[in-house]
Amino acid sequence: MAKIDFGGIVEEVVTRDEFPLEKAREILRDEVVAVLGYGVQGPAQALNMQDNGIHVIIGQRRDSSSWEKALRDGWEPDKTLFSLEEATERGTIVQYLVSDAAQMMTWPQIKPHLKEGDALYFSHGFSIVYSDQTGVVPPEFVDVIMVAPKGSGASVRANFLAGSGINSSFAVHQDYTGRALERTLAIGMAIGSGYLFPTTFEKEVYSDLTGERGVLMGALAGIMEAQYATLRQDGHSPSEAFNETVEELTQSLIRLVDQNGMDWMYENCSATARRGALDWRHRFREAVMPVFEELYQRVVSGEETRIVLAANSAPDYKQKLDAELREMGESEMWQAGAAVRALRPENWGK
Repeated sequence: MAKIDFGGIVEEVVTRDEFPLEKAREILRDEVVAVLGYGVQGPAQALNMQDNGIHVIIGQRRDSSSWEKALRDGWEPDKTLFSLEEATERGTIVQYLVSDAAQMMTWPQIKPHLKEGDALYFSHGFSIVYSDQTGVVPPEFVDVIMVAPKGSGASVRANFLAGSGINSSFAVHQDYTGRALERTLAIGMAIGSGYLFPTTFEKEVYSDLTGERGVLMGALAGIMEAQYATLRQDGHSPSEAFNETVEELTQSLIRLVDQNGMDWMYENCSATARRGALDWRHRFREAVMPVFEELYQRVVSGEETRIVLAANSAPDYKQKLDAELREMGESEMWQAGAAVRALRPENWGK
């Protein structure tokens, strides 16, 4: 592993220099990677591995929309595309990439088909950490491993095709074969990771659930909605409110943060913006710190998991989800967003 200094804290990470793709191919030469689920992460990881020369098959419920998606991507029934059970039977590394709620529901179908020496692979610690709720308890005769890309499936595939990679965490929960670590790192490189950093199943799921509900999605949407509403209440037009709330962030500032960090972005904005941001960041941090502390404790306690499993297992789950997303999409802020995006130069004439 390479030692990297993260602001005075040294961590060990695995890069492509010490674990090149050729090494991953050699380790996985005799493995059959069965990717169960073809929804979010499944397509990206499967296609990236296939492009990297790994023997991949897909397991998916027949006649589902994801089955049709797999067909469109070139997977062939009874050759590289099978039922969940048959793919598990044929695989030696079984990537369990159906949704968290689906893992709970399909586990009784999958478990009997795991064979001694198989590796059961996850991209999220959810089912293992909250096994008292999910019922997912792997047998003792398999490796239990994880590679968790820090991005959506779409990003995993797009970065791979662009010649880069998305960073991933990795963990070994159970090492039956003595080869669990090398299998984990090999798969991590085969799916196109930029670099791999160690974690545990617990730390991965605690940070992931907190991040999704926090900065990455929940907090981001909530803060945008609050600022947009404030500007609109004080007489600003939808276009002005959206541009100041979303467009400038996504089209300009966040790209500067990505390239060089927050301090560099601050240095390359106006003196007025910089002074105000430096002052107000403390107020915002103090305001939201209690919310994040409560959120983290709810994640650790399993309360957030209980809500997810109950909601996503309900028979009317899809209808309720569609209604919530429709409410968001039809709000004035995101209607304004659609109009603003249409005015970008790349969309002229479309």
